[in-house]
Amino acid sequence: MRVYESAEDYLEAILVIRKRRGLVRSIDIANELNYSKPSVSIAMKKLRESGYIEMDADSYIRLLPAGEEIATHIYDRHQTLASFFTYLGVSPDVAAADACKVEHDLSEETYRRIKEHVLRTMAGGGDG
Repeated sequence: MRVYESAEDYLEAILVIRKRRGLVRSIDIANELNYSKPSVSIAMKKLRESGYIEMDADSYIRLLPAGEEIATHIYDRHQTLASFFTYLGVSPDVAAADACKVEHDLSEETYRRIKEHVLRTMAGGGDG
């Protein structure tokens, strides 16, 4: 299933905020992504209508299974790419920023190879 890059960013942000704080509201997403609250509200409506999230009576946002799957996939790609870039000697801040730029567009084949390399390297297997 392919969703727009912006939707992936929102879903990933929800996952990251949930890991950090437990509960997620639209204002938290706006602050995390540095977006306006009206923009986030429009995006949350679209994500709700698409079946990726739900909001409870107190306006807390929860990922539904389809949203959780996409968010986890994008988050994993981000973490793997940032680790790879850091391994290459890129500073952590630049590695994280570059991972954000690449995570959506990198082919699945290239991503799998990078992930295999990162896992081998982190396991102490060298870079061979």
